[in-house]
Amino acid sequence: MDKEKDQMTALYELRDVTKTYAQKNRKVTPLAGVDLTIEDGDFVAIQGPTGGGKSTLLQLLGALDTPTAGVVRLGETELSTARADVLGRIRAERIGFVFQGFNLIPTLNAHENVDMGLEPLRLPRPERDRRVAEALAQVGLAERGDHLPGELSGGQQQRVAIARAIAKRPAVLLADEPTGNLDEQTRDEIMELLEGLNAGGLTLILVTHDSAVSRRARRRLRLAKGAVTDITH
Repeated sequence: MDKEKDQMTALYELRDVTKTYAQKNRKVTPLAGVDLTIEDGDFVAIQGPTGGGKSTLLQLLGALDTPTAGVVRLGETELSTARADVLGRIRAERIGFVFQGFNLIPTLNAHENVDMGLEPLRLPRPERDRRVAEALAQVGLAERGDHLPGELSGGQQQRVAIARAIAKRPAVLLADEPTGNLDEQTRDEIMELLEGLNAGGLTLILVTHDSAVSRRARRRLRLAKGAVTDITH
């Protein structure tokens, strides 16, 4: 086991990361000197109180924002100082996003919604169609590509959103409350799907308020008062 740990590669490294905002004439610091390493292939759940900085941390990991101070590194790229075009390319190629609200375009069918996620990659049409078909099959919706979001259940819509995220073949999947709008049975089905993707080598980092979801992760973090604590048992 120790030998396996030695061979693991750090996907993310955060060093002394601080993020502050000005809010109604006061300074808010959701992250204060955070040090964190996330290994390639890991499954990490992040919990904490509302307003405790979970979404802020996810935005930094997703190259959607930069820290006020400190270093955020994804692989060999320092996100905290990278140019905007570099960050855009990383978001397009290396990072998949899944949200609580699915964020599907209601006038596009499942195939078209997944295809939208590949737009920035400028792939040839046959390759795009192949990736979309593979992603929909991977989430169990091979026969639903021509269905609009309104014709799908909430769980199926989240599967389409996951397919859109994985069709680009990212290095990491960032999920913000991915089961927050689902009933318990559907929640468990979506978590089984995400666990299967992680077992296939995809790094999974999710924010959740649901302890039943966080307990399924390999590693559990709590974020409160600007600090990250590892609560893995």
